[in-house]
Amino acid sequence: MKLLITGSSGFVGSYFINKYSDSCDITRFSFLKDDFKSLHVSDIDVVLHLSALVHQMGGASAEAYERINVTQTLALAKKAKEGGVAQFIFMSTVKVYGEESDEVYREDSACHPEDEYGKSKLKAELELQKLQDENFHVSIIRTPIVYGYGVKANIKNLIDLVKKVPILPLGNIPNKRSFIYIGNLCHLIDAVIGQKASGIFLASDDAPISTSALITQIAKNLDKTIYLIKIPFFENALKLLKPSFHKRLYGNLVVDNSQTKAKLNLRNPYSTQEGIALMMGNKI
Repeated sequence: MKLLITGSSGFVGSYFINKYSDSCDITRFSFLKDDFKSLHVSDIDVVLHLSALVHQMGGASAEAYERINVTQTLALAKKAKEGGVAQFIFMSTVKVYGEESDEVYREDSACHPEDEYGKSKLKAELELQKLQDENFHVSIIRTPIVYGYGVKANIKNLIDLVKKVPILPLGNIPNKRSFIYIGNLCHLIDAVIGQKASGIFLASDDAPISTSALITQIAKNLDKTIYLIKIPFFENALKLLKPSFHKRLYGNLVVDNSQTKAKLNLRNPYSTQEGIALMMGNKI
């Protein structure tokens, strides 16, 4: 199996290559460093497209999301199809459904993205599906937040907070959020490749976890005592002053990927507790 990976130096790409390079012949391509015009794919079986402009806390322009997440993706997919590549795997996001919600998102849930990142990913999905035929299979994987050794952004910030602050006003938060351990995600990717499966796939650990429980698990694996307390006015103040942080800490975002598991006959190799332990132990 000859596999071309974009975004190979990123979080997911690095893990996948480390775990699965013995079972497939991997070629790397970078839109930032390599010349797209000189890219040849005639000997490639599968393209795993991980490269993207991800969600930016400070925001990014709609034009930037369009150029990187849509235009570059379609250019690569068209080149792959013309070159005889059999399968194109696109890493998408649960943000195509929308934001935090009490609704449980499933593979066939309606998509109403609210930010430019989610809109660009959905647009790329729809355009890619138009390219599919009997010789060119399109596989779309939607993920919630991915965590594991080397994670950055929100999870890293939370870990750093737990390391520094022994008392946090985040006790008894009753929310539910789905995450995906990177080992479970790459196991799913490997199954999609091995089965030459096409369609939309949803990645998730087996069960959602609350913000309070996530913090407790992180502290446990740091061997650190932490006190989570509930301050009545804190949530309302955060909702007023920092609504985006409030949604991430208190909101629900749950996915049910039972259709994906049934289609691929898939079981996650890691529980959330095992994934957090591996992440905090700097292990893959």
